[in-house]
Parts: sequence; structure tokens; C-alpha cells
Amino acid sequence: METFTNILVVSRSTQHCIKVLRTGIALARKFDARLHVLHIIHDPFSLNGWNLPVPSLDEEYQSMVANARVELDRLVQAEKAEGLVINEWVKDGNPVDAIQATAESENVDLIIMLAHKEGRLEHFLFGRTNDAIIRRLPATLMLVR
Repeated sequence: METFTNILVVSRSTQHCIKVLRTGIALARKFDARLHVLHIIHDPFSLNGWNLPVPSLDEEYQSMVANARVELDRLVQAEKAEGLVINEWVKDGNPVDAIQATAESENVDLIIMLAHKEGRLEHFLFGRTNDAIIRRLPATLMLVR
């Protein structure tokens, strides 16, 4: 079995990402690896050219992110209190570029992120990102359902 020394968990700050973070924590403990958590802030509603007929989508998205961040932050703080070293970043912008830059700068050898088993809104917002990431990243990728 391959061992990993630098594990990157990619969080989109949704409820589904809690399981991804827990998987990263478990693997970091198993392999005695450094854990890096990258929270991607990608607000598709601020992009030019979007003319969405439902203004409440932005509110739903912001509420989803806020609720998930509370639980994600609680998990990270609990693990830090137990002695796990976790590097954490919040990056805004294109998710593929942010993940690639972090993976390269931190010499990441395993990236853990959410698979497509998302809610409808999340799939609408993030559905194509996984495909682009798979093609560009320089590390092993684990998708968590």
C-alpha cells in the first residue's frame, strides 16, 4: 500500500464536505501525514453573464456555506486540540487553479475531495469542476461520496 505524507482536503464549505474532512483526518492519522485543508470560496452568482431567474439561489448558497463552515471549523479545532497539525487556507477564485497551486506548493501526494453525490444546487454549481481537476492535478485523487 502506498503511504502519503501530505494530504490535501478540498472543502467547498458544504455539509457534504464534512465527510471528506473526516476521511482526510482519518488518513492523516493512519499515515502520520500532514493535513492541509483548502476551503474554496467560489461564488458563481458573482460571475458576469449569469442571468438567473431565481434570486433566492444566492441566498440559499450563502446560507449553505455559512452552516457548513460552522461544522467544518468545529472539526478542525477539535482535531488540532488532539494534536493533529492542520494547515488551513481559504482561497477565492477558480477552484481548479486554487487546488492546483496549493497541491504544488505543499508537495501534496493525495487530494481528497467530494464526488458527485451532491445536492441539486451543489451539482449545478460544482458539477464540472471535478472533471477539470482530475485532468490537471499532480497527485493521487480520492473522491469521497
